[in-house]
Amino acid sequence: MRNPKWHRDEIILALDLYFDEHRGPIDDKNKKIIALSHTLNQLPLFQDRPDKERFRNANGVTLKLSNFLALDPDYHGKGMTSLSRLDRAVFEEFYQQRQLLRRIATEIRQISGDPELRQQLQSVEEDEQTISDTVSEGQILYKYHKVIERNPIIILKKKKQALERSGKLSCEACEFDFITFYGDLGKDFIECHHRVPLASFQKSKNTSLDDLALVCANCHRMLHKSIDTMSVEKLRNLIHAKIKGSDAKL
Repeated sequence: MRNPKWHRDEIILALDLYFDEHRGPIDDKNKKIIALSHTLNQLPLFQDRPDKERFRNANGVTLKLSNFLALDPDYHGKGMTSLSRLDRAVFEEFYQQRQLLRRIATEIRQISGDPELRQQLQSVEEDEQTISDTVSEGQILYKYHKVIERNPIIILKKKKQALERSGKLSCEACEFDFITFYGDLGKDFIECHHRVPLASFQKSKNTSLDDLALVCANCHRMLHKSIDTMSVEKLRNLIHAKIKGSDAKL
């Protein structure tokens, strides 16, 4: 059986090496390509690897980098022609944003290099964002985002802060208050959303309470659905605009 197709995270790491001015030759004897092969095999992305010996081996990484030659306007040779739509999409996204590419690739490597975090990421359930593999910054940063906002210690602190400030736990986007609607059944129930854009994530940076927002499950789902572009403030404005529109019709 064939190994699974490359994920966006893997292509981001390969492209980052491709653009590295100290990369060296594109061949399977290159130490940097061998090191990338090792990194790719550590990523918490695939449980099933039918052909483990060939899975993201140095030869496969070499072929992937050779695919980028066919896309690179600065390369005047031919390059490989077996590139995928995702290869092209990631190349076009980051061709003019190489510092952003390096920052995202660095975070992916650091997160994946932490054995405890790798295990936590593997336990994060799949959703429409991971299944479609469309988050620009990749699945690892997206799942790390989920790990952070599910940390019970920081969630408890955020709830305590909100109760001290306003005496209630209401959604910061739609203002839904669980205890007002459900009574005692809704006491202390609300979800936590990590505000920091994925492209700005830093594993080395501690999460502050200001990095978090308390939201209802519906708003949280909407924030994740457009995680690259939707903020709590934008969603709040969208909700208010919808409400005003409904009032105007009445």
